[in-house]
Parts: sequence; structure tokens; C-alpha cells
Amino acid sequence: QVQLVESGGGLVQAGGSLRLSCAASGSIFNINVMGWYRQAPGKQRESVAGITSSGSTNYADSVKGRFTISRDNAKNTVYLQMNSLKPEDTAVYYCNADVVINMSWGRKSSSYWGQGTQVTVSS
Repeated sequence: QVQLVESGGGLVQAGGSLRLSCAASGSIFNINVMGWYRQAPGKQRESVAGITSSGSTNYADSVKGRFTISRDNAKNTVYLQMNSLKPEDTAVYYCNADVVINMSWGRKSSSYWGQGTQVTVSS
């Protein structure tokens, strides 16, 4: 009922920048929190950044000052601008959204994940 499609990953040298995008589509009434997570090989998935529908943000300590999360509510899209990238930022990045969807009988809140996009930072 809801799809999250990510784009923008790739290979970049240390110190470089990338911008990730994640667009949600489907029977969406509204979207509460949207966020980015990442999972490096052999490690657990971790939260990178989150943003509420009103624009409040939070970041993992490891990315503060380097990454910026933003969203376009009209487009149901969340972005992650990543600057000053480090090799330790290498991971698969996943988008997550808490979505209220329209059902035939009313509305339902569920959490959805994107398929992931690879970010590789070379030293």
C-alpha cells in the first residue's frame, strides 16, 4: 500500500558529499516521522537522522555537523545531505517512514522501509 523509493547512493572519496532522497507513494493520509538508518557489514542497523512533520530533527552523534536531514511534505519526500564523508560512513542506507494510510474502514498507522541504497566512501 505504501512504497518508499530511495536514490542517490554511490561511491565517493573521503571528504566528498552525497545527497540521498526517499519518496513515499501510495494511499497516504499523512506521514509523521521520516528517518534514515544505516547498516554496515557485520553491524546492526543504526539510526542516522530523523525529522518530524513539523521539521524537528535529531541526529546520531557520529554524523552531527556533517549530515542534514530535510523533507518536502508536499512531495512526501525526505532527503539526507551528507558532507565530509568518512570511510566509516560506508553502509547501506535505509529510509523509514511512519505513515498513516487510508483504508476502506478508516485510517491505519504503520512503519515502512525502503529497499536500501549503498553508500561507499573510499579513503
